[in-house]
Amino acid sequence: MSAVEIRKVTDKKSLKAFIDFHYELYKGNQYDAPNLFSDDLHTLSKDKNAAFEFCEAEYFLAYKDGKIAGRIAAIINHRANEKWGRQSVRFGWIDFIDDIEVSKALFEAAEQWGREKGMTEIVGPLGFTDMDPEGMLLEGFDQMGTMATIYNYPYYPKHLEQLGGWEKDNDYVEFKLIVPKEGMPEKFKKIAELVMKRYNLHPTHPKRSQVFGKEQVGRKVLDVVNKTFGHLYGYSQMTEAQIDEYLKMYFPMLDMNLICLIEDWNTPNHDIVGVGISITSMTRALQKCHKGRLWPFGWWHCLRALKFHKAECVDLMLVGILPEYQQKGANALLFYDLIPIYQKYGFKWGETNVEMETNEKVQSQWQYLEHTQHKRRRCFKKNL
Repeated sequence: MSAVEIRKVTDKKSLKAFIDFHYELYKGNQYDAPNLFSDDLHTLSKDKNAAFEFCEAEYFLAYKDGKIAGRIAAIINHRANEKWGRQSVRFGWIDFIDDIEVSKALFEAAEQWGREKGMTEIVGPLGFTDMDPEGMLLEGFDQMGTMATIYNYPYYPKHLEQLGGWEKDNDYVEFKLIVPKEGMPEKFKKIAELVMKRYNLHPTHPKRSQVFGKEQVGRKVLDVVNKTFGHLYGYSQMTEAQIDEYLKMYFPMLDMNLICLIEDWNTPNHDIVGVGISITSMTRALQKCHKGRLWPFGWWHCLRALKFHKAECVDLMLVGILPEYQQKGANALLFYDLIPIYQKYGFKWGETNVEMETNEKVQSQWQYLEHTQHKRRRCFKKNL
């Protein structure tokens, strides 16, 4: 049995190898939604990702028989640790061949780095912030992944069980929602019309010029996200620099018809109190991008999906209602507005992406749609 060698990522060449390993390990997999190379490069670059204002990280590659056999990122989010009163080193970007010696060496490298930094536990998979994919897939290995989540082979959680010392820290569930072929679920219609009449809340769609213009709608949307998600597991509020970064990275690609904002017309400026951001599923398009590159032909597949909605699935990327409006049925307005658009675009189903298993408020809104819980994922923890 040959030994496993762990090497730190120290330059652009080794960072490229770190990113490329996922594409090689999952080549031809029909369920994995690979990230764009440029997105991972941006996120992992310490001079580009705004999260490095309050995070630090080290990346490790495992070599066996002269070839890369695994990778892991070790991350410390100091803001999240301070907020939640923990001393956690996170692990993310975890991939390895089905070899227990490889996974063991990778986790030991991340754990040792965490100890050297004074951390008392390791948790993950987590990214720098909640805007990065999180949670290791436990159920739903035969379901199509999404660009907002992690796909992993079934042997990953088996390795953690075999290595020992790991326990559950948090579980997420995901649902497949069937888009009605026609019409609107009567319950959504009743609640939405009541909410509009009683509370003077109304759905609208932003214009692209408003997102980046003087109205600063994009910034207001992310401010709602900050206030809505602030109490959730491991969340650290986005900084101004991060908000700027996400606006530039993601909003230009969004279809404004698939963004629903809820406005409170009782306020002089029709304040935004809720947001639902959805996007045509990019999974099949991303699978056609060679090693996550848009060139030479990947751009066409992505453009085709985004502009012409050439997919049967829509991804619900973000759904957030300000806490003080959550008891008013405001979330029904989102789907009252968006379901007709999903029908027009020909979407057959939607992916909720991750929801904490304990978040009954979020899960209760799916009761009026045909739905199935088809995935489960977990964040693990281990004392150091």
